[in-house]
Amino acid sequence: MKKSLPVIAILLLAVSTFAAGEESAAKSSLTPEQAEVKYTEVIDQRSQKIVGALGLSDTNTAAKVHDIIMAQYRALNDWHNANDPKIKAAKGDKAAIAKISAPLKNLHDEYLAKLARYLTPVQIEKVKDEMTYGKVQFTFAGYLVEYPNLSEANKQEILRLLKEAREEAMDGGSSGEKSAIFNRYKGKINNYLSKQGIHPEKKNGGNGNAATNAAPDK
Repeated sequence: MKKSLPVIAILLLAVSTFAAGEESAAKSSLTPEQAEVKYTEVIDQRSQKIVGALGLSDTNTAAKVHDIIMAQYRALNDWHNANDPKIKAAKGDKAAIAKISAPLKNLHDEYLAKLARYLTPVQIEKVKDEMTYGKVQFTFAGYLVEYPNLSEANKQEILRLLKEAREEAMDGGSSGEKSAIFNRYKGKINNYLSKQGIHPEKKNGGNGNAATNAAPDK
């Protein structure tokens, strides 16, 4: 019998497919000048989409938030272009990678501080969700289906870990990197649930394991 894909994998597949499609629009055999124009268009569209989701009534505030978000996308791109090769060369040396990555935390914190000048905490949460393709909500919904008997404490811990993943994934250099970060945290969540003696509900012959059924980006 063919095993059905667990709900959490289906949800993540939908998100990842959209993210990969969006990102591929910026990749083609263009000259550096053309690539820069295309990249600017892509991050402008992404920023507009995020601002649109906030429903800001003040056009001046909306414009400033748009510029902050767009500048962050560009800063992250520049940072990854400069530092990803260094991280790869570190070959898993945690101390070296931590030293290389330290400025990224500063970039992250400065970005949130800039947003806080114009947005409420709830609105900033929305920005974080939009920058990570709504993976917190999709993944949490999948856990609620696969683990229908979670206590409120269990749910809060899962959300805490997913939001921690979102915080890190916001700084990811691609949709694939963002997904990899969430998958790593899904492993932490599954370990937590296993230690609590909580196991997924098996359905339709599937193994129901949210950690081992992560959807690919493409």
